Amino acid sequence: MTGAGEAELALDTEALSEQGAGLEVAVVGAGALGATAAYDLVREGTDVVLYDRGDVASGSSGRAAGICYDAFADDLDAEIGGESIERFRALSGDDTFPFVECPYVWLARDGDPERADAIREQVRRMQENGTVAFEMDDGALADRFPALRTDDVELAGIAGAAGYVDPSAYTTCLAAAATGAGATLETDTPVSIRTDPPRVVYSDGRTREFDAVLVAAGAHTAALLADAGVALAMKPYRVQALVADADFPEPMCYDATGGFYVRPHADGILAGDGTETREADPAGYDRDADPAFADDLLERIAHRVPSIASAGDARPERAWAGLCTATPDRDPLVGAVRDGLYVATGFQGHGFMRAPAIGRRLADELLGGSGIDAFDPTRFDGDEEFDVAEGLALDPN
Repeated sequence: MTGAGEAELALDTEALSEQGAGLEVAVVGAGALGATAAYDLVREGTDVVLYDRGDVASGSSGRAAGICYDAFADDLDAEIGGESIERFRALSGDDTFPFVECPYVWLARDGDPERADAIREQVRRMQENGTVAFEMDDGALADRFPALRTDDVELAGIAGAAGYVDPSAYTTCLAAAATGAGATLETDTPVSIRTDPPRVVYSDGRTREFDAVLVAAGAHTAALLADAGVALAMKPYRVQALVADADFPEPMCYDATGGFYVRPHADGILAGDGTETREADPAGYDRDADPAFADDLLERIAHRVPSIASAGDARPERAWAGLCTATPDRDPLVGAVRDGLYVATGFQGHGFMRAPAIGRRLADELLGGSGIDAFDPTRFDGDEEFDVAEGLALDPN
């Protein structure tokens, strides 16, 4: 193990804190957020059991894009984004997972003044927050990123503190670090949740009580909480992505007008759009991409990345669909919903990139620290009516 990741992921149990000694915590969901929280809890001396109905990273984390940035206008979002970026860097290493530094660009095309104005406002607020971000017109963008077509760009925003990660590699690494430090991992173990006292119920009827239960089960979180008599204002929605054989060195790019993103990938490019703004059934949604999805998306990407069009040989290697989770105000639900029962969901597609910071803050809250007031899940009753909104959509407010 080399690099900064060696120091933080070293599994020296003698160096563990005793802050959580004597506490037993169940973490339900071995995705990026659950694995991070489990790791941080066990490092504080907590007795942790990490459950998953499938395998580590078998849900939304394994289908995430792995794009990581701090390009948020809101103060809190920017703070969490920046903290996550720094932690990705700190944990990465030759024997952990790679964090590849790569600028993030988001742009609006000519004839799209509302999105251009939103970018201006976002960049202004990011700079006020101390985030490294700035505007570029089409000429400056072409000089900085020759791989992009820019003659139809009205305005772009650039965030320098950004990069990409293999979500499965990160999640597997954190789960392994947690178990190496003493946590118990129970995969292929579906459980249900009960309260008063907090406990998990196995499929064979066995019950185990805990001091606290954290449910970080992605799109399945609302159903798990409903079984415990807790309603959440969260809706899962379906998104699509692909990996294709094509040459694209940088940047990571979100074409807001075109409604798609693209980033470099070890096998070429990773790209996505296909957001369905309606509620999906996490137990029965179609995990395969739509038949026309790959060809349509690659055609639009070729407009933005001319080398793909000129080569004419961008071949989809694989395409898939996953689930994101929406809330009425597009902010996540993070924290306690009842005594001893905690939740983390509703990230609008930004859950993986926030996992290092949110996981650590959740662990702190479970051990008696303060929560994230703005993300308090009890700010909603749970029966609110709301429309699903795409997580990447530009919003100047």
